[in-house]
Amino acid sequence: MQFVEVHNPDELHGHAFDVVLQVLDSTRLEESMQLTPHIIDEEEKIVIAIGRYDLLLATDHSLDIPKLEELTGVPTCRVSVRKNYGLEECLRTLHETAGRPASQAHPIYHLRDQDDEEAYRAYVHGVLTQTLTHAKHDQHRTRLEKIDKVLTNPWLGFPIMLAILYFVFWCTFTVGAYPQEWIAQGIEWLCTTAHAHMADGWFSGLLIDGVLQGVGAVLAFLPNIIILFFFISLMEDSGYMAREAYIMDAVMHRVGLHGRSFVPMLMGFGCNVPAIMAARDIQNPKDRVLTMLMVPFMSCSARLPVYMLFVDTFFKDYKALVMISLYAIGICLSVLFAVVMKRTRWFRQERDDTVNELPAFRLPRARTTAAHIWERVADYLQKICTVILWASIIIWALEYFPSQDLNDLENSYLAMIGKAVSPVLEPLGFDWKMSVCLLTGLPAKEAIVSTLAILYDGDISTAGFTPLTAFSFLLFVLLYFPCVATIATLRREAGKAWAWFTVFHSLALAWLVSFVVYQIGALLVN
Repeated sequence: MQFVEVHNPDELHGHAFDVVLQVLDSTRLEESMQLTPHIIDEEEKIVIAIGRYDLLLATDHSLDIPKLEELTGVPTCRVSVRKNYGLEECLRTLHETAGRPASQAHPIYHLRDQDDEEAYRAYVHGVLTQTLTHAKHDQHRTRLEKIDKVLTNPWLGFPIMLAILYFVFWCTFTVGAYPQEWIAQGIEWLCTTAHAHMADGWFSGLLIDGVLQGVGAVLAFLPNIIILFFFISLMEDSGYMAREAYIMDAVMHRVGLHGRSFVPMLMGFGCNVPAIMAARDIQNPKDRVLTMLMVPFMSCSARLPVYMLFVDTFFKDYKALVMISLYAIGICLSVLFAVVMKRTRWFRQERDDTVNELPAFRLPRARTTAAHIWERVADYLQKICTVILWASIIIWALEYFPSQDLNDLENSYLAMIGKAVSPVLEPLGFDWKMSVCLLTGLPAKEAIVSTLAILYDGDISTAGFTPLTAFSFLLFVLLYFPCVATIATLRREAGKAWAWFTVFHSLALAWLVSFVVYQIGALLVN
């Protein structure tokens, strides 16, 4: 028997399922129920599970389940994973529904024309009007609801959001600097100890200059990653990300997108891959694909080690300004990208609806937050032990051979590769070493840090960077080819054509922006 959970109507076409399980969020029923009439029109066997039902009751709302089943013709059960409630009943309902003929599973067919989204929304609204009883907020408003009212205030909400985001980034870069320095000192001690106890040769060079320096340079930024994902998890689990979407709804509509597009973009600051996957919840297929294409403009955590390395070295007096500018440039270019794409035949459409339903504002659970942090930390450590480790070994080998002399770098294989591609990047102020670093960043941006550590013995202040070339380099890192995992996710979620489009337009945009900044900056400096 095949049980399937779907996120958008496109996943229904061309498939025959034993039964479709649609899990609704009880704290935002109208939004999460938009898919229900689509599934009914596809004549699929469907079971609705009202998830987190205990939270609905906690807000003094109530849902008439028998009436809901009568109006939709769909078996409906109440579940709460947190309290282990209703799971066995839901599983039993799935088996019973799968064994029935389709005509008995849902007697209502073809409610509206497939393309009439407004009619679908009206149907959902009508069903909930008859089944959902709202709480009397004026009489039962809790402390969290009062906080929620302030956070979504049209005048206070946006400044509060900016202040929260600034605090998140301040903690990530400032508080995280202390454990980062401790790890860096530990790596330096390991390298010094290994030098003192190992004979000179290719193996000691590989271990110390390749593995320890290359991997250690990336590992040092682990505290920053932990801090960033701690705050992202708090915002997501508490429901504050949904409030940010609500606050940004008017701004996103000016671009031509729905306010829900802001949530995947915000998640992109952590990692582009889950952010692209989060866009599945956007019902409109054009907005869904365009949001996925906008996500790579967001400065993911993989770029963070590169940013911090250059900011700490070349912009010590302007750390906050440079960091904020990089994030702001990515956001502004993503908005400009959306404005342009909305005027093409692929994404042109009428104005969509607004965000008018929010999940309950709740206190995050420590276990859930810890699980989210560990998931991202484990992914970061896995990348260090695989991609970064092998990249460090390969870069050291290309630097060491064929002369087998690290002092003869100009005649190494690495120099040959760098000099072959450097003519394309010289107008941006990059030499062959910088070009090599960008090449190693294709599979994972963190590999740029390990390559820099190997090429410059852990000290890029001795390289040929100036503040202008450093900023040009950072802009290129911000905009060029997303990591391989991001492209693979785009290919799976949006299609092969849009994945290749992202590869080429990101490279072209990165080159153009870095070229303009470097050339204009060079004229002003001279």
